[in-house]
Amino acid sequence: MVTLADVARHAGVSPSTVSYVLSGKRSISEATRRRVQHAVEELGYHPNAGARALAGRRSHIIALVVPLRTDVYVPIMMEIAVSVTMAARQHGYDVLLITNDEGPDGVRRVAASGLADGVILMDVELDDERIPVLRDQGIQAATIGLPADSTGLSCVDHDFAAAGAQCADHLADLGHRDVAFIGYAPAVYHRHAGYAERTLTGFRERALERGLRFLHRPCEGTYESTAGTLARILADRPDTTGFVVQNENAIGPLLQLLPTSGRTVPEDASVVALCPEQLAEQYAPGLTAVTGPAQELGRVAVDQVMRRIAAAERGTEPEDELVLLTPVLTPRQSSGPLLAPVPPVRRGERRP
Repeated sequence: MVTLADVARHAGVSPSTVSYVLSGKRSISEATRRRVQHAVEELGYHPNAGARALAGRRSHIIALVVPLRTDVYVPIMMEIAVSVTMAARQHGYDVLLITNDEGPDGVRRVAASGLADGVILMDVELDDERIPVLRDQGIQAATIGLPADSTGLSCVDHDFAAAGAQCADHLADLGHRDVAFIGYAPAVYHRHAGYAERTLTGFRERALERGLRFLHRPCEGTYESTAGTLARILADRPDTTGFVVQNENAIGPLLQLLPTSGRTVPEDASVVALCPEQLAEQYAPGLTAVTGPAQELGRVAVDQVMRRIAAAERGTEPEDELVLLTPVLTPRQSSGPLLAPVPPVRRGERRP
């Protein structure tokens, strides 16, 4: 099926220009108009019947592309999805759920059908292959997650680089010098999930600034895989006393396994996690954690896509937006100073 994006490429113009020529909503130069009409005729493009019937009106639907993966923490994803739905209703919009297993084809299908006025993508990868489809189709979009190139989009995310840096600072301030970062499963890094890679980058850069020796070990999150990960860490770096955990499923097993390895928390080992507040409060000892407001992600994304829809309807170019939500580190009983701590290295200083 020939799409509006195909016509735009053939005519050498943007999808929005093709839309304006077909709808007559904006004044387009005669030369451009003829080029677009020629492309329409040559390719045999037929605008979607539903879109023609709704010309000049909104569908009042936002498509939300939700992750369908075994390596994501489902409670957080559901909390964001509920937040998007509630925020959309405040704007008089309904939400159409699309699973990301369809990939670019799912986004292309929604855009070409005219079912939705805008799209919100979740679980965004750094080089997400759905992003070029959004640009080609000319549909207004916001992402919950930050791709490497956010041109033509509005994006909201937690500041994961800052979250990783906070973890490194906290352990350094407590006197820890050998630390381990237990991350997500290898597949998460293989697909360049932005939240995983940005956290690790922020942690690594700050750890180097603070003079920390560190290891990064991916982990599947099961009890067995966490046990194997911990065993390898202690074999490679027996003096490791600080642990940062980003894989929510690995938190419980790690807290159980450390005492069996002869390390009492927090006297002999400190644990800092990146996880939701309600999860951190479930553990004993209480878990020092870096958290962020998941519901705020959904609300901001809806507001962003609504502004883009309104701008396009006025015939103006939507503004790209980038919002990074500030993470908060809450110290609890799972982290503490070493019995004989080394004076911490402050930012900008060097270890002697």
